[in-house]
Amino acid sequence: ADQGASKNPAVGSPCVRNCCLDNADICLGCGRSLDEIVGWRGFDVETQKAVLQRSQERQSQRKQP
Repeated sequence: ADQGASKNPAVGSPCVRNCCLDNADICLGCGRSLDEIVGWRGFDVETQKAVLQRSQERQSQRKQP
């Protein structure tokens, strides 16, 4: 049995149901790229965590004047 799966459950989607892409295909709601949104469910936990980190960085940069 795969014991790793029980220790690392899938990361919850960061979707905030405010889906609107900017000119760079980045969601204004969650900060993920279109490719990251489409691929989310197929990503492993480490990739999902990396996507979360990048999306948070994008959101914080967007809020700066």
